Amino acid sequence: MANVAQVAPTPSASALPAHIAIIMDGNGRWAKERGVMRVRGHNQGAEALRALLEACETRPFIRYITLYAFSTENWKRSPDEVSDLMNLLRHYIKREAKTLNKKGVRIGFIGQRENLASDIQHDLEEVEALTKNNSALTLTIALSYGARQEMVSAMQAIAAKVEAGELRATQVSEALVAQHLQTAALPDPDLLIRTGGDERLSNFLLWQAAYTELYFSDTLWPDFSAQELDKAIHCYSQRERRFGQRNHA
Repeated sequence: MANVAQVAPTPSASALPAHIAIIMDGNGRWAKERGVMRVRGHNQGAEALRALLEACETRPFIRYITLYAFSTENWKRSPDEVSDLMNLLRHYIKREAKTLNKKGVRIGFIGQRENLASDIQHDLEEVEALTKNNSALTLTIALSYGARQEMVSAMQAIAAKVEAGELRATQVSEALVAQHLQTAALPDPDLLIRTGGDERLSNFLLWQAAYTELYFSDTLWPDFSAQELDKAIHCYSQRERRFGQRNHA
């Protein structure tokens, strides 16, 4: 079996992804395969996230990580599972924030945080304030997030400005829309990884991923390792990104 050094990509920095988005899928199936409670899968998924962030420390070309942690659709899961996920979120934030802050990680959150419990909202605000001046890595976590709702909110904000006479309809552009998205401060993802075998975006970063390279892994999220990350990066480095243009070479 190849070791990490053999799998790790070696192309120029321009061929490596600075912004990686991840749909962390497969916690429930991981637990089912082992005959354990789903919460055990979610806990193991949190450990996989810690390992991923540690891997980023030795891959300095990665400047941004954006994670799909809890979607607007996930609220439809059983009350017990939602409660377990929220408690895991509480525990993870309090346990990891100080460590990540010491490592220079800036942490931000996107999504409809008003749907989260008030204590969680307070914790998110504290973490953002604590890490706002960090620059080693920007970690963005999508909670109660749906890309369609994000775009609707952006359209409503722009429409309100047009209605108030602050904008003309002809001034609405792609750049203006992007400025009204919750990811306005972030570059678009270079690479989007989905674990767990499914090959769809599931309402994640639909606008931002227009020209993002997609990588689908059969590995369930709790088993996603640094080696799996390097496989995705290597695949990305072999692709030619044309952004809709024809290669004239």
